[in-house]
Amino acid sequence: MVERTDMTNGEGATTAPSGRRGRPPLDPETREARIFDALEQVVSEDGLRMTTMSRIARAAGMSKRTLYTLYVGRDALFEAWVRRVRASFVRPLPAEARTLPLAERLRVLLWHEARHCLSDRRLAVLRAMIAEAPGHPDLARAFCREGFLAVRGIVADELRLAAQAGDIMIGDADTAATILVDMVYQSPLDRLLNPDATYPDTEHTDQRLSMAIAIFLQGTIPDAHPQ
Repeated sequence: MVERTDMTNGEGATTAPSGRRGRPPLDPETREARIFDALEQVVSEDGLRMTTMSRIARAAGMSKRTLYTLYVGRDALFEAWVRRVRASFVRPLPAEARTLPLAERLRVLLWHEARHCLSDRRLAVLRAMIAEAPGHPDLARAFCREGFLAVRGIVADELRLAAQAGDIMIGDADTAATILVDMVYQSPLDRLLNPDATYPDTEHTDQRLSMAIAIFLQGTIPDAHPQ
């Protein structure tokens, strides 16, 4: 008599020597989304201090060993999460947008940043990061590097290209990018500190984006700098 033993693939799916098929393995994108959702859930409920790889793995429905095969540790996982959130807001322009006028290129570049406010769960992660940054400096640096610093860098690269083409006149693209992003992006401090703060509606965010780009370009277009 041969004993049959079911085995797990580390993500809740099972396989059996008898040839019976368990749940199919998750594709990489779905698995990553599940892990990031679990990270947000654990941090929002229990804070950064209590967020361990074991708890994230359990919330994601997979083994800690599987999680460690994807991320070498908690800091690497947080860095990947921040990179994913940032990429959902701002990413370099697609090739088909390169021929648009500068104002439209900036709108395409910054539209998601303006329209997609932080969810309550992601706001809780941000609150935890701010509270515990002194005790986790490397994690805080990764959060900044892959978050708002990366956003500013992408915008600065676009402004440098515009300056080279003669569309704008700027002396310091990095500072100009910081100013533009601050004009466009709603400060999270409003919702971190103000219990009565609400999400801006679509019409308001579109108006703010258009106004920010118009004000910025008025201060940088060549015609605005008389000889």
